Amino acid sequence: MASSTFDPIGAALADYAAGQTEATITVHSNVAEDEPLPAKYFFRTLWEMPELERVALDECRGRVLDLGAGAGAHALELQNRGFQVKAIDASPGAVQMMQQRGVREVACHDVFELSTRLSEERYDTLLLMMNGLGLVGTLEGLEKFLDLAKPLLAPGGQILATSSDISYLYEDEDGALVFDLNGPYYGEVQYQMSYREQTGPEFHWLFADPTIVQDYAEAAGYEVEFVAEDEQQQFLVRLTKL
Repeated sequence: MASSTFDPIGAALADYAAGQTEATITVHSNVAEDEPLPAKYFFRTLWEMPELERVALDECRGRVLDLGAGAGAHALELQNRGFQVKAIDASPGAVQMMQQRGVREVACHDVFELSTRLSEERYDTLLLMMNGLGLVGTLEGLEKFLDLAKPLLAPGGQILATSSDISYLYEDEDGALVFDLNGPYYGEVQYQMSYREQTGPEFHWLFADPTIVQDYAEAAGYEVEFVAEDEQQQFLVRLTKL
């Protein structure tokens, strides 16, 4: 059963926190087979995080806005390091979980509401982890987000984000890439999540390759630095407000 209001992530996080340690979300997409997403992943400690995320935490500075914060793994680690952190997520259940876990500043909304919800606030770092740049959904969303983020950044402020190049999904048997050149950008993926036989709303997620990120960020007036990458075609990028 599909529901526009069902919150699969929030429901799974609540069950995990209540002792159902095997709670697992099923992720459906239009580019790959269904994949499991254990709720446990949202509760990982620093040393359970991928190296790219640990590097990103080390690169944070000043006041931090954690976007798509999930159960608050990154926000809590930064709080422990003495940072002032505000954590944002569109999942009401995730926001409730972060409050229960001790994240001090939490809000429930998506990245495109930043300019209206946080119009008077300024941050030194905007943090987007777990392929977090995907929150923008599409290339159009990326362009919009980069503009919305500017007034939120203090002078010299930075966006630290992870993204992935998923072109490997389109390789044929000879290793050549096969795209529909008349279709949408191959990194624009449509997702849906289900949990306990209920399905949440469809949403878009963007896997932007490094060239796309650089082109869009420079066009929006950011300085671009690729900080690190891993063997799964995932990378950490720093976009600095000029």
